[in-house]
Amino acid sequence: MKNRNPKKSKEKKPVPRDASFEEDLHRLLEMILESGARMMCAKASSLLLVNPKTQNLNFKVATGAKKDEIKQFSLRVGEGIAGHVAREGEPLLIRDVSRDKRWYRQISEQIGFKTYSIACVPLKVGDKVIGVVEFINKEGGESFQESDLDLISVFSELAAVAIENAQKFKLAELENRGLKQELNVSHEIIGESPAISRVVSDALRVADSMATTLILGESGTGKELLARLIHQASPRRDRHLVTLNCAAFPETLLETELFGNEKGAFTGATGAKIGKFELADQGTIFLDEIAEMSHSMQAKLLRVLQDGIFYRLGSNTPISVDIRIIAATNRDIFAEVKNGGFREDLYYRLNVVEIYMPSLRERKSDLSSLAKHFAEIFRKEKGYDSMEITDEAMDKMMRYDWPGNVRELQNALERAVVMGQGKQIKPEDLPMLQSESSIDSMPVGMTLQKAVNEFKKKFIEANLKNTGGNQSRAAEIMDIQRTYLSRLISRYGIKK
Repeated sequence: MKNRNPKKSKEKKPVPRDASFEEDLHRLLEMILESGARMMCAKASSLLLVNPKTQNLNFKVATGAKKDEIKQFSLRVGEGIAGHVAREGEPLLIRDVSRDKRWYRQISEQIGFKTYSIACVPLKVGDKVIGVVEFINKEGGESFQESDLDLISVFSELAAVAIENAQKFKLAELENRGLKQELNVSHEIIGESPAISRVVSDALRVADSMATTLILGESGTGKELLARLIHQASPRRDRHLVTLNCAAFPETLLETELFGNEKGAFTGATGAKIGKFELADQGTIFLDEIAEMSHSMQAKLLRVLQDGIFYRLGSNTPISVDIRIIAATNRDIFAEVKNGGFREDLYYRLNVVEIYMPSLRERKSDLSSLAKHFAEIFRKEKGYDSMEITDEAMDKMMRYDWPGNVRELQNALERAVVMGQGKQIKPEDLPMLQSESSIDSMPVGMTLQKAVNEFKKKFIEANLKNTGGNQSRAAEIMDIQRTYLSRLISRYGIKK
């Protein structure tokens, strides 16, 4: 028996699509149950659904004077009359519950409702029991009769059809989201250099396992693309790949994004929300920028990895999912562990397999094929018949360091195609911040972490200068969240 937090908020705010969807189903089930209660002349009724992960029966909808109080409780399959029907899959009529040892009297006693008789039938989809429908106490003090079970079965069948259709629709929605994610991927892993060939080989080897994988590498190297490759090559390829940028949300929002929430869990929670972990059930979840998590969120994620269960905000009902976790960061994660910025126990949980995504500087032999690939994509978008990269433009690209890696190259080629004269990409069409390699002029005598921080500061300053101080545009060019850029500006003391 489990108590849930009371619902507090009644604010009128935009309802997320997942929440709106669940509320529509809830209203439909309420209508079915209320109609049944009227026809049965029952004082109360309940519809309970089985949680297949926990094997608990949770009160989904209820009618009667105590309909709100009853939803605070749950039963185990096999517990009480409802639990017995859920386990056996056969209807049950109890004319006097006080004479039946299967009756679970604690709920009635706690909510102050006197129960006399119960008629309960299983809720089935095919041969599978997904819940039960029960009607309690006939008006006038009469007991339910065997003939009442036939009528109750009609309402349970209606409810089962509604739930089955809702589940099919929900699955179709999730699959559609996954398809859209795939269609939004504008490029794939391109290149045949030894560095990228080794990465792809490692990714294909790890794909067949369930091993948690940590992808390291600078921003813009294609860590998400590598995560997609691992997912698509795995046995979970037909399920969902759910992605979440941990740097894009403050701690309070990140928790509900990961775990979801119940209606009324906090101010503004006008409906239930399915978290990313639930969406990724049977599939893969990709947690990008994992090192940006706060210590408290790291602890919560570690508990999920250790226990294999989590809770929606505002709920005491455990949820267990089967997911494969891939994480990524552009930070020196080992240095973060040493200085206390990242939990060591979480690091070892995530770092079962580590794959380093090389920078574009480390795979310069792939630059030509990458540039031609992007130019062809943007040529088609622009509607040009042909698009050639001149030798001078290619030479300029080969001499450039590409601190923003493949992402910066993609952006540069897009601008060159859009803003150029068409048919040819010339050196002047390429918006690079420098024309010569600065490897020889790089400072020495400092730690790698300090050098990385110094580069980040200069890179942000250069992009802000390039956009005239427009932080939103600079964040878009660097492909990071506007809020994350603000935090970096504060961290490195960059003058606005």
